[in-house]
Amino acid sequence: MPTSQKTITYLKDQLASLHTVSTKRMFGEYCLYFDGVPIAFICSDQLFIKPTKTNKQLLIKELIGFPYPGAKPYFLIPADQWEDAEWLRELIVRTAKELPRGKK
Repeated sequence: MPTSQKTITYLKDQLASLHTVSTKRMFGEYCLYFDGVPIAFICSDQLFIKPTKTNKQLLIKELIGFPYPGAKPYFLIPADQWEDAEWLRELIVRTAKELPRGKK
């Protein structure tokens, strides 16, 4: 089942104060970017975030999922945890800090 626009809008609203959050449609689903860095996938109305040492410490429960066939494992963030916008923003910021920046 493809991700609904309602899910994308909700996540972007929760992260709006970060200002540099964006999504891009990819392969029928979405990639979530923070400050130009791809940090997560939104697939089938589920949020999959790239695993890092720091963001693992923030997880309430460590759930592993695969956003698409053949993908590396990602942390699966349950939808009920999206309601805590402050926690979700912290997770996004910490993740982005540990990931390499693309070449310009």
